[in-house]
Amino acid sequence: MSFQSIRGQDRVKRILQNSLRTNSVSHAYIFNGPAGTGRKAMALALAQALHCRALDDDACGVCLECRKIEHRNHPDILWIQPEGSAIKIDQIRDLQKEFAYRSAASGTKMYILQDADKMTVQAANSLLKFLEEPSSRTVAVLITENGHALLPTIQSRAQWISFTPMNRREMIDLLLAEGHPPALVHCAVQLAAGPDAARELIQGNGFAEIRSLGVQLAKESLTRLPSAMLTAQQKLAKSDLAEQLPMLLDLMILWLKDMVRLHTGNKRNIVYIDQIDWMEGQARSRDLNHWISGLERAVELQKRLRYHANPQLILENMLMQFKGV
Repeated sequence: MSFQSIRGQDRVKRILQNSLRTNSVSHAYIFNGPAGTGRKAMALALAQALHCRALDDDACGVCLECRKIEHRNHPDILWIQPEGSAIKIDQIRDLQKEFAYRSAASGTKMYILQDADKMTVQAANSLLKFLEEPSSRTVAVLITENGHALLPTIQSRAQWISFTPMNRREMIDLLLAEGHPPALVHCAVQLAAGPDAARELIQGNGFAEIRSLGVQLAKESLTRLPSAMLTAQQKLAKSDLAEQLPMLLDLMILWLKDMVRLHTGNKRNIVYIDQIDWMEGQARSRDLNHWISGLERAVELQKRLRYHANPQLILENMLMQFKGV
């Protein structure tokens, strides 16, 4: 993994490579941003660049040090992730012990905390003591989607690096070039902040099926609402659709946004590109306010689902909104 192999995040790469060239690597970084924006890959690239035998500001990927880090068996690189729902104090204590035992002659030591905002209060306070006495040969990377949830004292002792979502057009071009189905690509990039997350969605079990189900329910609800209701009941009863309902609602919201665009004659940035012919006719058969109110209602139902509302009622309510009942 090299900096150049990571798509996007050019600002982050410039910051890190400049620090490597000028020998000014921080003792601690907070890699903050949405999942899928390359935070973990960037941490790996930084670890390899720090130890690479061939290059000064990047990783060659082929030397022994780079390969050890790639396979996560380098003695000076430690990865820590939540045990269950949290990073616990014993994990931080074990980290401190590991580094205390290292020979002073060894190279730069680095530890990477995934989901760092999930540290318990005790673990965060223990880590703070570690950060307050930084070694010039130790680098910490805290990966998080919510850096502001970290203790203010931890934030003040680390360099904040922001990761931003990749441009959707770039993601589409990249994923299409890899051969992924266009219909899935155009949906996935709307739900993901980076190509890795979008790729994971596309290749994951159930994404194509959930998208197809959403299209089926949308069609049936507009013309045969009882049939749509029956389909929804059967799917909820016979599968794990209840667990995947948040994604189904996300996809239906994207469909409603397409209907608003098509009603106004705007065919740019349509997500359901393979359904545009029948969608266009249906979009214009109803008043624009029908689609706008449906979109507003869908967002409201999505919020209710987060507060554990009944999944079947949520889905039935959504279908009735499509029909305008």
